[in-house]
Amino acid sequence: MEPVAEAFDDLAEADSLAEADDLAEDMSAEAAAEKSALSKAEAAKKLDAELKEEVARRRNFAIISHPDAGKTTLTEKLLLFGGAIHEAGEVKARRAAKSATSDWMELEKQRGISISSTALTFAYKNSQVNLLDTPGHQDFSEDTYRTLAAADNAVMLVDGAKGIEAQTKKLFEVARMRNLPIFTVVNKLDRPSLNGFEIIEQLEKEFGLPSYPINWPIGSGDRFCGIYHRPTQKVLIYSRTGAKGSKGETKEYDLDDAELENLIEPDLLEQLHEDVELLEVLGDELDKEAVLRGEVTPMFFTSAMSNFGVEPFLEEFLKMSARPGEAKVRGGPAVAPTSTQFSGLVFGEGKFEKGMKVKVSRTGRVVTLSSPQRLFANERSTVLEGFAGDVIGLTNPGAFAIGDTLCRGAQAQGTFAIGDTLCLLGEGAVQVLYSTDEYRQDPILAAVGNLQYEVVQYRMKSEYNVDTELEPMSYTLAR
Repeated sequence: MEPVAEAFDDLAEADSLAEADDLAEDMSAEAAAEKSALSKAEAAKKLDAELKEEVARRRNFAIISHPDAGKTTLTEKLLLFGGAIHEAGEVKARRAAKSATSDWMELEKQRGISISSTALTFAYKNSQVNLLDTPGHQDFSEDTYRTLAAADNAVMLVDGAKGIEAQTKKLFEVARMRNLPIFTVVNKLDRPSLNGFEIIEQLEKEFGLPSYPINWPIGSGDRFCGIYHRPTQKVLIYSRTGAKGSKGETKEYDLDDAELENLIEPDLLEQLHEDVELLEVLGDELDKEAVLRGEVTPMFFTSAMSNFGVEPFLEEFLKMSARPGEAKVRGGPAVAPTSTQFSGLVFGEGKFEKGMKVKVSRTGRVVTLSSPQRLFANERSTVLEGFAGDVIGLTNPGAFAIGDTLCRGAQAQGTFAIGDTLCLLGEGAVQVLYSTDEYRQDPILAAVGNLQYEVVQYRMKSEYNVDTELEPMSYTLAR
């Protein structure tokens, strides 16, 4: 390098040993500076490559549905195919049944419904999947709205027998406001169901949303025997053998395979050929960019209870879904998920590392994230690093509030959404209000529905060993 060569020339021309020593020291300092700059450049290049690779691997989504559409069962089967669990637990209101992983709270097991948002992470092939299981009950819709504010994709689960229902409509509108890609899963095909074209018509009529069936059911109820997978033009026949809650066997056939005559009842096989022809007339290409813009919804048909169609849905979802994208900041530039500066939300940008110091934008307070945890329902494990799209639990009572932003550097000074584990009331289980009368100091709890109050009382007892008494008020609305 030129600076080094010049230094040697000067050294040779030096008239004294002292001058030579000085020049040698200058040469050494310059060489060290060059080496340091090179090391920093290499480290930055390595971090940039790591961020791009890890962000590209990650997918996250929230499941939205009307109560009892099979949301928790679908969640369990996705975990089963992802290898996160080895046996899926049916949600049944009886003591003998194995409880669902995502419904970990004792009250959820007793009632057989989801009443808390749960983060579940699993790997599938080369992807890291973060699944947000949200309550379907309308009393907990606020919880679901918060979750959708952090999700990159939404999976809209529809009961095949009932079609689009009231709570699904409300949650769809929230997903649409967020411009989320929406994937429609028509579930419970193991029960007598609506014709697939009726569901397509409902989506058009209720939401003005065109759909593109990725697969198509063969029969329903007791006659449901498999699906036709349009991208590969293969018929997937499912075996009903195997233990309940475990993976079933799948066999694949060409649509014109003569063997199908022995596997599918004649009228169902004839109907399948007619439906396939009609689907081709409706359109044979899927605009994936329109999917990412939320303008078209890919449609899948499944029986989560029987493992029919679940894995094909997962594979196609990972191919088409949105990866973590830019986070819009109120009053500032958007933050890229591959930014080298960390900013923390429910889903953050940049690279997270255990023990890093971050600033809470709302208060300016600097906190050390010394005990980050990976979430899997009620299970916790220590996290050493994380990337955009990951869900990380932080415990620091008094430091965080819902809506806070954590960041390093000067970026992300606007408003995002953050989940925290402060305390029961601080985490947003219900809203806490106070009277304008300074002599009345008792907190006033406000909730969407009565079931939220029951959950608060239950958790106060089970988690804090505190008995509580709620006194109803005459008010129904706070302004």
